[in-house]
Amino acid sequence: MTRPVVHALIPAAGKGKRFGGDTLKQYMPLAGRPVLRRAVDAVNHWPAIAGVTVVLAADDRLFDDAVGAHVDSVETAPGGSTRAESVRNGLEAIRTRHPQADWVLVHDAARPCLARRDLERLLEAGLASRDGAILAVPVGDTLKRGAADGHIAATVDREDLWAAQTPQLFRIDALWAALDAALDAGEAPTDEAGVMERAGARPLLVMGTSANFKITHPGDLALAEAWFRARADA
Repeated sequence: MTRPVVHALIPAAGKGKRFGGDTLKQYMPLAGRPVLRRAVDAVNHWPAIAGVTVVLAADDRLFDDAVGAHVDSVETAPGGSTRAESVRNGLEAIRTRHPQADWVLVHDAARPCLARRDLERLLEAGLASRDGAILAVPVGDTLKRGAADGHIAATVDREDLWAAQTPQLFRIDALWAALDAALDAGEAPTDEAGVMERAGARPLLVMGTSANFKITHPGDLALAEAWFRARADA
């Protein structure tokens, strides 16, 4: 059997408005390296990953020094005005440059704490799934739906609810077609699994860990620092 070819895609063209500050969160230092480089390192140097493409904003002037000069075989593609457009641009670049690629592994630039064992589990399960797979964790907190006036409107049953993470693994042509159709319909999806669901697919949920969180607010950096420090001390 021919071994599937997996190419990783990291959209990093966002401005991280919720994070704030003068430095984009993907370039904030984390355990001695920029957050984005940590995310690239998490999926690079892995036998099943044939290459990595990072999608960048047109005005990005930091990537080459912060990441590109330190990581071999990483390519870039121009970003769009939304995450979905950036992912589509990245998919188009991969399909053009690497026509042999069967699968794409989409990973957030702001999720640097991806453990090797979680990636391995996703690849093993996802490559055996017709509709691909995503890392996710069951929701553990009680969920509240808020009202416009700031009060609680309802308590949401959390049974069978999962919090989606990345990486998310799909056949590259299927994701490209589904994403292209969603954008042509005027939609702006923020999650690749949702795009696939819109096209009728049922991606597999693969158990992740809470450590694979997305850096959204400044305080999240301290948590990520603690994660890397714990690994170094282990």
